[in-house]
Amino acid sequence: MVEIYTKDKLIQKLRELKSKGRVLGGRQGNVGGVGNTLEDFLGIKENNLPIPNAAEWELKCQRTDTSSLTTLFHMEPSPRVLKFVPNILLLKYGWKHQEAGTKYPANEMSFRQTISCTTRSDRGFKVAIDSKNRKVLTSFDAKAVSPRHKDWLASVKKRTGLSELNPQPYWGFDDLFHKAGTKLLNCFFVKAEVKRIDGKEYFKYSDIKMLQKFSLSRFISAIENGTIYVDFDARTSHNHGTKFRMKQDRWPELYEAVVNIA
Repeated sequence: MVEIYTKDKLIQKLRELKSKGRVLGGRQGNVGGVGNTLEDFLGIKENNLPIPNAAEWELKCQRTDTSSLTTLFHMEPSPRVLKFVPNILLLKYGWKHQEAGTKYPANEMSFRQTISCTTRSDRGFKVAIDSKNRKVLTSFDAKAVSPRHKDWLASVKKRTGLSELNPQPYWGFDDLFHKAGTKLLNCFFVKAEVKRIDGKEYFKYSDIKMLQKFSLSRFISAIENGTIYVDFDARTSHNHGTKFRMKQDRWPELYEAVVNIA
């Protein structure tokens, strides 16, 4: 039987876990051990909290010693009918895959970019906010391309020219709110200190917050200040999907209500 929780009962259990201090990780060697151990303690599966008669809740867990990015959700840019990433970004702006001719065919191309609003990548791409038209855009500036990519830039000029992307791939504010708001509406954000003792990981759950009311304006601000990134990952034979990613410790910035519960 799956344990059923009220919010108050869940908060009580999370406080109980914090009071235990350092606990042995339940699934040693698992990169998601912090979350797995918490799920085992609560008797739940896959991050979904069974709280009846309440909006959807999830658990978000983080090691305090990591600076890695976490994926918020996948979402391809508009206009989607163009299949922009494989048909335009990859074909017109892609480059030879590093494993072309070995793992992949000799003509395998790649378009992998993690871009933000605050700086352009070394290939000239960045994220831009169009507040008037309520869009998050992808932008290209040939003048910002690093000299080490001059051969690639020459190939782009031959394939499509060096002007701004036209049309520019984008995500509408309302579409983003629907996607993110559905997945990230409410959550418990739990941070754990990690210590390895005699070859085994122990977790000390040190900071637990309740986050409510996902905010579109805060989400857009997080994109604008470089907290949230757009990640493209496509190659000729497979588009791995376009992701919105964020620095793990910045979860509370996306919500209207933040309550410290332990």
